[in-house]
Amino acid sequence: MTQLIRLLWVIIVSLFRGRLGAFDESLLAFRVMPADIDINLHMNNARYLAMMDLGRWDFILRSGFWRRVLKARLQPVIGGAVVRYRRPLKPFQPFVLKTRLITWDERWLYLEQDIESRGVLACSSQVRAAFVGPAGLVAPADVAALIGVKQGPPPAPAWIQNWRDFDIGLEKQPPLPAAGEMSCAH
Repeated sequence: MTQLIRLLWVIIVSLFRGRLGAFDESLLAFRVMPADIDINLHMNNARYLAMMDLGRWDFILRSGFWRRVLKARLQPVIGGAVVRYRRPLKPFQPFVLKTRLITWDERWLYLEQDIESRGVLACSSQVRAAFVGPAGLVAPADVAALIGVKQGPPPAPAWIQNWRDFDIGLEKQPPLPAAGEMSCAH
């Protein structure tokens, strides 16, 4: 229920906040609530990802992109996230979620999302996302144009190529045997 209330808050507040350009940073301030914590009495790792959803929605809403998303019947999808947890967030601790678009390629939009508390990085994530429409995947360049970007993508940081190389390596791996099929050599 806490996350639904936060989503409604993000939607309502976006109506009164400044518009974001394609490469502007979305900033959202929150506080760790009791529903966010796990047995270790800090924010649950899955909650960080749920909070990042809110940052992406704030960006979609405040960039004006949401009108085009609804009109074209597009659905945002996440194709992957690399998350690094740096510091725990304790109950009622305030934090800021930062979200920004980095670049895109022929398949994905790449975003960076950070969660900071009192100026200290608590969690950092690189996310690749896409939009799917009635006819399938929408080219990221077309999505960028809908946001208002008239030029090509900014140069990609090295981590994006590393991520692509990692994916290629995973695709080349043979599938693991099922649990009952494993054999032990003597």
